[in-house]
Amino acid sequence: MLSKVYFIHALSPIHSGTGQGTGVVDLPIAREKATALPIVPGSSIKGVLRDLHGSKTDVEVVFGPKAGENASEHAGALCVGDARLLCLPVRSVHGTFAWVTSPLVLRRLERDFKVGASGIPALAGDQVAVAADRQTELVSNNKVYLEDLDLNVLQNSRSAAAACADNLAKALFPAHNGQPSEWVSAFVARFAVVHDDVFAFLYETATEMNARIRIDDERKTVASGALWYEESLPAESVLWGVAAADKPHKKGSSLGDKEQSVMDFAFPSDPLVQDMQLGGKATVGRGRIRLILSR
Repeated sequence: MLSKVYFIHALSPIHSGTGQGTGVVDLPIAREKATALPIVPGSSIKGVLRDLHGSKTDVEVVFGPKAGENASEHAGALCVGDARLLCLPVRSVHGTFAWVTSPLVLRRLERDFKVGASGIPALAGDQVAVAADRQTELVSNNKVYLEDLDLNVLQNSRSAAAACADNLAKALFPAHNGQPSEWVSAFVARFAVVHDDVFAFLYETATEMNARIRIDDERKTVASGALWYEESLPAESVLWGVAAADKPHKKGSSLGDKEQSVMDFAFPSDPLVQDMQLGGKATVGRGRIRLILSR
């Protein structure tokens, strides 16, 4: 089985929800059970990829038959895992915002994609490791201010954070026609690693909340019961997941018996970066993303 890491870069807020809420948020986003880390289910991503291919030959070979249409005849050859939050955009007093992550998240990524996360030193709850120069972008007087958090820059951490940020940035913003993307330096300048508990606090409290209403046409006021709150991952969020390709299970496929053929069909290499819509609330601008398959 051939496996590759893919990345999602949110161009607008993403609402990949659970359909209902149990608390004050009526439509929360999907999260992992143990960590509460925001995720986008792999089934959603696979469905969007399938839709992009329309009725092309071999769609059913790669993605599987549609439900009720010979669904038991064979399985699809593509497996798409859930996308987990990697970097959360968080408001910063300096540099506008930071792409924030944590050592635990980076270590989980390291199992799938080598970024040099092992070099990040241990952090205390009031410390942060940044890739930027100490006097530019996020840093002022050796401090970083995220939301209402006042964090001290960890001494001797910049080189490890910068190396990790550079590897991630090159994967997220691949070169085009041999020219590096200007976003590589922007990502490195805003990359910050905080303590796992601080990151957990941020991804539970610093997501985007929107109050939505429906207006009664006659009274021109909010219709009875038509006020609800929905949660989204903010624009500039970064997630990662793993996609795996098996040999086609349907005999006689034009893709032959090559795993690489399945991967190339599902994720075209030209262009390497796919722009698409993911999750719900598309008509109000949610879910514009860049999908990047690692090289």
